[in-house]
Amino acid sequence: MPKNILVFLFLLPFVYHAQTNGFVKGKISDKSTGELLPGATLAAGPATGVLSDIDGNYLIALPEGEQTLEANLLGYKSLKQKVIVVANDTLLLDFSIEPENKILDEVVISAGKFEQKLSDVTVSMEVIKPSLIQNKNAVQLDQIMNQVPSVNISDSQVSIRSGSGFSYGAGSRVLMMVDEMPMISADAADIKWNFIPIENIEQVEVIKGASSALFGSSALNGVINFRTAYPKDKPQTSFTTFYGVYGDPRAEQVNYYKGQKNPEYKGTNFFHSQKIGKLDFIVGGQLYDSDGYRLYESEKRGRANMNLRYNFDKKLQGLAIGINTNYMATQGGLFFLWAGPDSAYYPQHTVDSPTRSIQIYDNRRLSVDPYIVFNTEKIGRISLRTRYFNTTNTNNKNQESTANLFYSDLQWQKRFKKNFTMTMGYVYTHQDVQSDSLYGRREGLNHAGYIQFDKKIKKLTLSLGLRGEYYKVDTAETKGTLFNDKVTGLPFQPVMRVGANYQLFEYTFLRSSFGQGYRFPSIAEKFISTNVSALKLYPNNALQPERGWSAEIGVKQGFKLFNFKGFFDAAYYWTEYRNMMDFVYTRTIPDSLIFQGLYSIQEIVASSGFQSQNIGNAKITGIDLSMTGTGNIGKFNLTLLTGYTYSNPIDPDFDPAKDTTGSFPGSNLLKYRSQHMFKNDIQIDYKGFSVGFSSRFTSYMENIDKRFEEPIIYDLMNSNSSLYNNPAFYVLPGLKQYRREHKHDGWQHDMRISYTLSKHLKVSYIVNNVFNQLYMSRPGFVEPPKTRIIQVAMKF
Repeated sequence: MPKNILVFLFLLPFVYHAQTNGFVKGKISDKSTGELLPGATLAAGPATGVLSDIDGNYLIALPEGEQTLEANLLGYKSLKQKVIVVANDTLLLDFSIEPENKILDEVVISAGKFEQKLSDVTVSMEVIKPSLIQNKNAVQLDQIMNQVPSVNISDSQVSIRSGSGFSYGAGSRVLMMVDEMPMISADAADIKWNFIPIENIEQVEVIKGASSALFGSSALNGVINFRTAYPKDKPQTSFTTFYGVYGDPRAEQVNYYKGQKNPEYKGTNFFHSQKIGKLDFIVGGQLYDSDGYRLYESEKRGRANMNLRYNFDKKLQGLAIGINTNYMATQGGLFFLWAGPDSAYYPQHTVDSPTRSIQIYDNRRLSVDPYIVFNTEKIGRISLRTRYFNTTNTNNKNQESTANLFYSDLQWQKRFKKNFTMTMGYVYTHQDVQSDSLYGRREGLNHAGYIQFDKKIKKLTLSLGLRGEYYKVDTAETKGTLFNDKVTGLPFQPVMRVGANYQLFEYTFLRSSFGQGYRFPSIAEKFISTNVSALKLYPNNALQPERGWSAEIGVKQGFKLFNFKGFFDAAYYWTEYRNMMDFVYTRTIPDSLIFQGLYSIQEIVASSGFQSQNIGNAKITGIDLSMTGTGNIGKFNLTLLTGYTYSNPIDPDFDPAKDTTGSFPGSNLLKYRSQHMFKNDIQIDYKGFSVGFSSRFTSYMENIDKRFEEPIIYDLMNSNSSLYNNPAFYVLPGLKQYRREHKHDGWQHDMRISYTLSKHLKVSYIVNNVFNQLYMSRPGFVEPPKTRIIQVAMKF
């Protein structure tokens, strides 16, 4: 047989097979907006499918004959279409898929590092949309976080479900993330709220409870993940400018500007996004200038950010590289403690400063986030995300600090058949702190490996996460334990998380979860040595990590009233900490020398201060109720976010005979916690008009450090002595009387009204603290009086 015939016969099956295949190609888009949808699935049965590219395009090869194609994307209703495939031919077919209910099928990422419906997650979560930030004219993120159920912000320090008290700005049990990477400073491990680019927001996701298994050390009490937006098909540009005036406080004696021009603040936010070929381009920024509502307090800041992402196609389809940058310069005066109850808006006096104890600062912030992502259906998603975060603080109080954080997260995620997802990764973090006057020169190191499995079996969703965490700060390093210290000396600290979610009815979801937490001391907590107004803060090189766990059972119930749809959520939670870190009173002069009468009262007071120590165990239980919804009731559109939280934060090992440091004698309540919180925000839209009302209630803080209400060395003084009432011996003179008189002043209310003049222009009038309450969020820190704001928002 001739050689060419043999070759023909050998190739004949392949030629025949190729001739029996045809192609279908097209675009997948959002039916309601027309936006093209990248990452959507186009499948022809369980074994054949492709993902749409960054422009929503797909191309699939299929055998000739009748086929059923199904387009799907999380958060959208699937759409099926029958087609006739012709061999060696290409059929053009576009899919427009319809979004599911925006509330009942909200899509989140933070719970498992992959997209899933909010109703399917195994932990308690809240989702905040950018409209609420604009409606309330929040100029930085913490102002809107204080509206979230079970979240409390006290002088920039965040606590979820009473997990934290007051720690003088050092350390956080809630991890702040921007685009799934930590955004906390390398030195104090605190959150720089005014650095978060609120002008570029997709949504904010709040996880309640220990999340260290996925997110690491600072996620002991929860996680706040700020997600920036990507460009849509059409370019978008927005400007928001605002002007606000602080009113006269209810108590005339605290009004330092009486008879003068009232202090004011003003600012502008800018945002632009567009696609330029395969390049995603975003630029934004903020200018802000505030006189401050307290004497000598002020802030001026400018922030600029840019996000770039290039999406490859053809042979490199699925590959994207990008870099996000954010820079801020801020100057002003920082207020910390009041001068007294009749001068709550006056800072404490110092002998040598005309501006009293105000810190005059000039700070810089910079983050640079290069990343690369490769995503295909066959291999899965491989990503390397990195961040450089610099904080440079200069001031007139000899508290300068330059801190650099280097972070990288290498992750592989694969979605297998039958709704099984595996996520695994490695995290490297390096901290470099230069602060001769505040912390010294310090270096920190963190290695971590994590893995998480998520499986959906019909109506049951299961989640299991494991993590190993190693930390080192100078010579202190992780010494891991297991089973309540029954196993010790491990080279890393293992933590785990497990959860389940069961769909009982169409919109009824039952869930339970258990998560462990681990937090290594921040550099500030271990090494800080400074004065803050009348307070002295001392270092503690022996400070050890704290560990804990949280568990909850909950139910999420969807509801529909006319066209108003939403969720009601109820959870019972239980949290415990071991070796909990907290700032407590200490003095550098030993009691043995004091009792010998070798030191004067003035010398003892001068040696007194506070130090972060491991104070023991804590137990926090409670209930968390929330409701969120949106939709039409008749001709009115209603948006609702409301919630109530009850917490019982106690010291389970409390001994009233030994511990007399609390302001509530004999109470085992943890300090600086409120047991009741209520949050509510409602907005009603009718044609072009919108009216909104916000409320917040925080119950009386029953237990604080007694040394804030009494002389700082009350244990050495006779309460009948004339010296006992001398203000010179008080950290916060007059606080005890003020707290008793304002015990029921826990309510704050805000109102707003706006009119949309056109699809490009909206004008708003906002009044914060409508009833002009003198509300104290933590000892010595009274919140602003009634404030009136005019806002103009433009979108193109």
